Amino acid sequence: MNGIKQKIDIIDLRIEKGGDPELYRRALSNSQPANKNDNDSSTSCVSYIDEVLSLDTQRRSTLTNLENLRSKLSTLQKTVIAPKKKANEDVSAEIVQLKEWKVDIANLSTELKDIEQKRDELLERINGILANINMDDLKKNGSGDNDIPATPTKETSDSASTTTSSTSSSLPILSPEKIKSIPPERILNLNVGVLGHVDTGKTSLVKTLSSVLSTAALDKSKQSRARGITLDLGFSAFLLPLPEHLRTADMATSNSDTSSNRSSNTKQNGNKNNNNSNTSQDESIKLQQKYDLLQVTLVDCPGHASLIRTIIGGAQIIDMVLLVVDATKGMQTQTAECLVIAEMTTRNLIVVLNKIDMFPEHEREERLDIAKKKIRAALRGTKFEDAQMVGISACVGGEKVAAVGGITGSDGESTSNSTEIAGTNNIHGLLNILQAQMRPPNRDSKPSPDRFHFAVDHCFPIKGQGTVLTGTCLSGSVQPNDMVEFPTLATQKKVKGVQMFRRKANMVQQGDRAGICVSNFDAKLMERGVIASPGTVKLIRGAIAVVRKVRFFKGSLNSGAKFHISVGHTTVMATVSFWGAREIAKQVNGEDDKKRERAGSQAFGKSSLGGSADLAGLPRLKFDWNDDFLHQDNYLDVLPASDNNSNEWNESTSGQRRDNSQLPPLHWARIEFLTPVYCPMDSLVIGSRLDSEVNANACRLAFSGRLVERYDAKSDHGRLKSYTKKEKVGTVTRLGDPYKRADDDKVVRYEVFGTDLFKKETDMTQFVGLLLETDRGDVGSIQSSFGTSGKFRVNFPAGTDVREGDPLYLRFKRYTNDPKKAIHQDGSLPPARTGSRIDPPVKKKKGKGNKNNNTTTNKSGASPVKSTDSTNTTDKFNKDTFGEIVKIKEGDGTSGITAIVSGLFSMEDDISKYKGRIVISTTTQNEEGVVDGSFGKMGKCKVLFKDGLSADVGSQVKMLGVS
Repeated sequence: MNGIKQKIDIIDLRIEKGGDPELYRRALSNSQPANKNDNDSSTSCVSYIDEVLSLDTQRRSTLTNLENLRSKLSTLQKTVIAPKKKANEDVSAEIVQLKEWKVDIANLSTELKDIEQKRDELLERINGILANINMDDLKKNGSGDNDIPATPTKETSDSASTTTSSTSSSLPILSPEKIKSIPPERILNLNVGVLGHVDTGKTSLVKTLSSVLSTAALDKSKQSRARGITLDLGFSAFLLPLPEHLRTADMATSNSDTSSNRSSNTKQNGNKNNNNSNTSQDESIKLQQKYDLLQVTLVDCPGHASLIRTIIGGAQIIDMVLLVVDATKGMQTQTAECLVIAEMTTRNLIVVLNKIDMFPEHEREERLDIAKKKIRAALRGTKFEDAQMVGISACVGGEKVAAVGGITGSDGESTSNSTEIAGTNNIHGLLNILQAQMRPPNRDSKPSPDRFHFAVDHCFPIKGQGTVLTGTCLSGSVQPNDMVEFPTLATQKKVKGVQMFRRKANMVQQGDRAGICVSNFDAKLMERGVIASPGTVKLIRGAIAVVRKVRFFKGSLNSGAKFHISVGHTTVMATVSFWGAREIAKQVNGEDDKKRERAGSQAFGKSSLGGSADLAGLPRLKFDWNDDFLHQDNYLDVLPASDNNSNEWNESTSGQRRDNSQLPPLHWARIEFLTPVYCPMDSLVIGSRLDSEVNANACRLAFSGRLVERYDAKSDHGRLKSYTKKEKVGTVTRLGDPYKRADDDKVVRYEVFGTDLFKKETDMTQFVGLLLETDRGDVGSIQSSFGTSGKFRVNFPAGTDVREGDPLYLRFKRYTNDPKKAIHQDGSLPPARTGSRIDPPVKKKKGKGNKNNNTTTNKSGASPVKSTDSTNTTDKFNKDTFGEIVKIKEGDGTSGITAIVSGLFSMEDDISKYKGRIVISTTTQNEEGVVDGSFGKMGKCKVLFKDGLSADVGSQVKMLGVS
């Protein structure tokens, strides 16, 4: 592919703008004059380049003088002439000066136009010559030959991996001069985050690999150079041929993670989701159809503990991670935190063991294997436990030499020619693994300008051009002349132009690292933030999110506590409350598939590339305001066994192949931002406790979440249906008439009477219809009050075999946001089960001649015969009988204590016949009483303890049998 354009502008000739004047000098030197009658020789054609550049330099100098003069004139008018006129002072001298400057401005403007006209005429001549150049002839002559070199051979990689060279070695990285003719839109950009503990050599590795540097690469700031550490995100890049496995791969669309989840569901659940997987295939395209080259953008993140916010922001704009570890020290505190961030934000990670030159050469291989085993053990239990590892030395002798020593060209601009590197070890091996591990990036197949979302990480002015915003395109696309919105500033600006690493581009789309130039914007108003399509990013004061605790976070997550919430590059304080663990477990584990299907089918925006909520293992769920949720005080680290109905965790919802018991349960969370933020729904949020001790050996990342629904504390607080369970216990004081139930011949009561639930002054009408339960699970409803002492009547439509003294449970729930504190119940009455009433025996009046003679009549109407009831009844109590004390009546101290006992007799027994029978308290054994008569009509009796009674209500008693 040839790098020469046949129509150029001044940018193609300016080195500081990425142009290559030498390329066009060679092209013109080998060309013939555009017109045979033209007296210009090829030598004079070459001089056109120098003349154009000279005129352009004059133009810029004149333009600078003109702008300075205009600024001075404006200042004179506003700060001198206007105040003096207002004070009626003489301004004649200032007016003379003003007129002189206006004349100078007019002269400079004329001079500027003349220079621009001459420059443009020369450019037209050059373009006329280039239009008639035969490119095939140039290739034969070797001019402008920019063919892409082949992928590095295995021999090259092997030799690099086994030797430590103090001299330079060639890297298989394409120089930017080689790809001038390839439009930036045909270059696939992958963002690779370089994370790790401080002083592990991250910046040295970035410098070694990079061939194109941004304005914020390699610790450019004075503070970074003074302290010798990275303090802010750095961006640089290198170019590679598109790896063969990516050329033929399908490009993942913005729904790729969801599609893969559905695909795994298909394997588990048959062909239930075949339609979804077919749709995903239809949306995919081959990468080679859209791209020619691969650009790897390195995001150099700080490693110091105090800069964790910057690390989190950088991790959310990446596609994969290089986790740099000091091979001599192994896993350190910030290494572990970076690993946690990577688990939330990417699916691909390579562990780079740096500084292997610090191992003695004869022990290097052995000690490197030991270091790898330790890292592998630390990765166990994460989704990167099978990650590739490679040992390197990014800078033999120490990384600070490389980090502090910048790369500066003759014009003061940052340049780099990293095709030649010095003092490295196994960089080729790293590049081979990097290329092999690259996966098709998560990109929109058809980026829409209506969904443009751009994360800005640096903002600076360029005199005479405007303000440049550098950052990463998270979704959608933008072109020159499009309008973009600054949500935090409530203003819109027109895009003047876009560049990708100093190259002019026609469009920026999802995944691209770019600079966007706008006019009439003060760079001091924004350092970091977002710009987007007008009206697409709204201010969020609060949100409902589905969250999961970071399993390495040792602290508790308490509702109402304040956390640092990171969304993209923004980190603010927020109050967070947790609830819904039980309900969301049922929804995620398949008990509410319809809701999940509805939520998964909706189109969501994106707020990040690699850092999406899908990769963090957070399912797409829809929050239903009509659902009831049991109130929780805090985050539940483990669900109660009764609530956890599933032993297996669904891989499609967790994002990890892990049992449910090994992952903290999902929760709903209400996030109320103390400072409103701008971000779309479905964004990944990370909650942290950054106020923790920096030097403490503990993870400060608390949870990750997916924003699901907007929440406004003023209007939505009452809509959340969170409830608490309540229970009150009453006592059965009286039983209704007995019935024999028709379907099972069991003796039951359909009506009972209770007490101890309400006070006597309570208005019972508001409780009529509430459900009560017994210990046996029978359900009845309150019918009315009974008397004036707080007793109540309960009806059991299916009957109950409850006994006097048994508990009655009133179970209900109250919504925490209900100002009326109304009672709500979820149960219902069982179907009615009918029965026939059991009538008690009729007591006959005593008459003459039949005293103590109980007679009955047989079925045939024969003469009366003497009844055997007395004998039979006596036989009934010839063994010990047990009962229970239900009430104790205190006497006057002389007649003893009377206890009311149930269970000794039935309502059919004539208790008066057994008056005087001995009753013993089984609790105290030595306390003896006698039956003293009946009490009511329900089989209760009075027992007199003449010597007193120490047993309590509920104690068991025994009536001795007659032998």
